[in-house]
Parts: sequence; C-alpha cells; structure tokens
Amino acid sequence: MNSVTITPYEVLSAYGVPQYQEINPAIFNLVTFPFLFGVMFSDIAHGLILFCLGLLMLFYPKWIEENSILKMLLPHKYTIALMGFFATYCGFIYN
Repeated sequence: MNSVTITPYEVLSAYGVPQYQEINPAIFNLVTFPFLFGVMFSDIAHGLILFCLGLLMLFYPKWIEENSILKMLLPHKYTIALMGFFATYCGFIYN
C-alpha cells in the first residue's frame, strides 16, 4: 500500500499558482491554521491528547507505520502537534 504524502506543490495548487508579483496565500494559511484551530477549539484535555498524538508521530514514526492505522496521519504530524499545542495554550488562556 502506498503512503500518501502531501507536497508543497499540492498545497500551492489548491490555491492556484500565483502570478508574477502576487502574494502566495498558502504560506499564510500554513502558518496561521494551527493557531486559529487552537483559538476555535481551545480545550485543554483534547488539546493535550492531540499534542501527545503529534509528539508520538514525531518521535516514533517507524512504530506507527508498522503497527497502527494512524500511518495515514504521518504526513500531517507537524500540523497535528501544533494544533494540539495551540488548543492547549488557548484553553489555559480562555478557561
């Protein structure tokens, strides 16, 4: 079974290729999405679960590839870890 990987080109093609002297909106989206998710979600317990899942995928990717259905989430491991961190952070601030 082939592993699904998301390349930067696929993210860019979702918005279309910017023309000369246009600002690329994909860069802003990749930077602000985890923070805005945390503002929207802002739950400490669920944020910690997401953050721990992201850290597990960051530090033990081989174990997840061999033993788990979570291998489809491996290309998104940085995003999941950041979403969990910001959800926990905003949960502490708002609650």
